[in-house]
Amino acid sequence: MEYSKKFNYFFTADTEFNHKNIIEYCNRPFKSVNHMNESIVANWNSVVDKNDIVFHLGDVGRDCDELVSRLNGNIIFVKGGHDHKLDAPLMKEIYIDGLKDEYGNKRLIVLCHYSMRSWNKSHYGSWHLFGHHHGRLDSYGLSFDCGMDTNNFYSYSLEQIESKMKTLKPIVDFRRN
Repeated sequence: MEYSKKFNYFFTADTEFNHKNIIEYCNRPFKSVNHMNESIVANWNSVVDKNDIVFHLGDVGRDCDELVSRLNGNIIFVKGGHDHKLDAPLMKEIYIDGLKDEYGNKRLIVLCHYSMRSWNKSHYGSWHLFGHHHGRLDSYGLSFDCGMDTNNFYSYSLEQIESKMKTLKPIVDFRRN
């Protein structure tokens, strides 16, 4: 799917709203579930405007419709392991107008809750964003965990994603061999 660059884009995963045990499991710096929920909503809304587009890569949370309704932006969901009731795809491939690879082609971004070692066009400079690992899995090629735990409980902007990708080493490009 192709998107226009008329808006700001954000990417995130693993908000885990109302998940009490995630505070201990992931050593999140919150005193309670309510503190975590309200902090994530406040952080989100401090960077995301109402017309922005946010790709949420799974594990939204439990019984969190009211919290999600308070979040700014147009949210496009990808289903995570805990999103049993969420009607969303397990993976999404997108292009953002104006985002090009080093050859001048449209850059593909593959979105999935889970990390992959190989994804569509991974050997040709496509990016892969995932969640699920809460910052405990290193990047592979042009992929990384864009979950809440990896960005101080803020969503990543497209500009932050672009900067991060410049620090990563691509998988071998078969076109060069």
